[in-house]
Amino acid sequence: MTDPAAEDRLDARQLADAFRQFSLASEALTGAYAGLQTQVGQLTERLSVLMGALPAGVVVLDRDARVVQANKAVESMFGVGLAGIHWTDFCAGRLAETETPGEWQLDQGGETRRVTRVDAPLESGEGRIVLLTDVTDAHRMRLAAERNERLAAMGEMVAGLAHQLRTPLSAALLYTATLVQQDMGPADKERVGSRALERLRHLEKLIRDMLLFARGETLGREPFAICDLVAELAQTLEPVARARGLRFDATCTCGDTRVVGDRKAIAGALTNLLENAVQALDAGGTICFRAEQDGMQARFRVADDGRGIDPALQSRLFEPFFTTRPDGTGLGLAIARGVARAHGGDIGIESEPGRGSTFTLTLAMGG
Repeated sequence: MTDPAAEDRLDARQLADAFRQFSLASEALTGAYAGLQTQVGQLTERLSVLMGALPAGVVVLDRDARVVQANKAVESMFGVGLAGIHWTDFCAGRLAETETPGEWQLDQGGETRRVTRVDAPLESGEGRIVLLTDVTDAHRMRLAAERNERLAAMGEMVAGLAHQLRTPLSAALLYTATLVQQDMGPADKERVGSRALERLRHLEKLIRDMLLFARGETLGREPFAICDLVAELAQTLEPVARARGLRFDATCTCGDTRVVGDRKAIAGALTNLLENAVQALDAGGTICFRAEQDGMQARFRVADDGRGIDPALQSRLFEPFFTTRPDGTGLGLAIARGVARAHGGDIGIESEPGRGSTFTLTLAMGG
C-alpha cells in the first residue's frame, strides 16, 4: 500500500528540482540576453561608424518611403538633414535624369554634381536602402577622355582634310577664273557660275560637318516624343524619295513614349541615314524607317533594298572622311555615331551586296 506522505515528499523534491533548473535556465537566459544586448550595441555602433565613414551616401527607408536613417555623406550632398522626410517627394525636385543610364544630376549649392543611384529592398520587406555615389570627377574624366580621343582623331585627319578642302576650292577657283578671263554667252556663264557655286557649297558643308565632328557633343536636352520626330522626318524625306521614284514607308510603335536629348542633333543623325538610303537606291527601290522601344532604349532602323555595301568597306564607314560617293564629305556617319553615343547608344549596320542595308541607331531612354 502506497504511503501518501511519501508521495507528497517526492512531489515536493521534484518541484524543488524543477524550480532550481528553471532558475538556472532563467539566469543563463538573462546572461545570454545581456550578452546579446551588448553585441547589438556594438554592432549598432560599428554600423553607425561605418555609415559615417562611407564616402557614398546611404539612406534607409521604411515601407512608406520615409527616411529612417541617413549618413553624413548623403546629407552633405543635399545640404539638409533627412531624418523623417518623404524620400520620393524630396528627390522629385532635386535629382534629374541624365543622358547616361543610371546617372542623375544633383544641384548642390549652385554646383551641378553627378551621382549614381542604387535602390535595394531590405530582406525583411519593411523598407529599402538607397546608395548614392558621387561620380562627378569620373564623369569629367570621361568627357575629357572623349574630347582627347576626338582631338587625336582630328590630328590624324589633318592631311585628309587638306586634300578634301583643296579639291572643291581648286575647282571653284578654276570656274571663277573662267568667268573672269573669257567672254561667254549668258548660258555658259550661268552653267560655269552654277558649278562654282556648287563647289563652294560643298566646301561649306565640309567645313560645317568638320566643326560638328570636332565639337562632338550635343547642345541642349529636352524631352520629346519619338513618334513626333519620326513623323517630322517622314514628312521631310518622303517627297525627296518620291521625286526619285522610291517607295518610303515610316512606322513608329512607341506611342506617347518620350526620350530626353538634343532633338536637333538626333534628327540630323537620322536624316543622314535616310539620305544615305536615298542615295543608295535606284528608281523602284524601297526605304523602311522604323522606330520602336526596346527595354530602356529607343531603336531607329533605316533599311533599304538597294545595292548593299561590300563587307570590306563596312568597317570603314564610320571613319572620318571615308566616303563612297564623289560628293560626300565622309563625316556624316561619323557625326551620327557621335550623336548616338552622346545619348548612351550607338549605330550598327547589317548589309549584304545585292540585298540592301539596314542601319540601326539606338538611344538610351534617359537621353
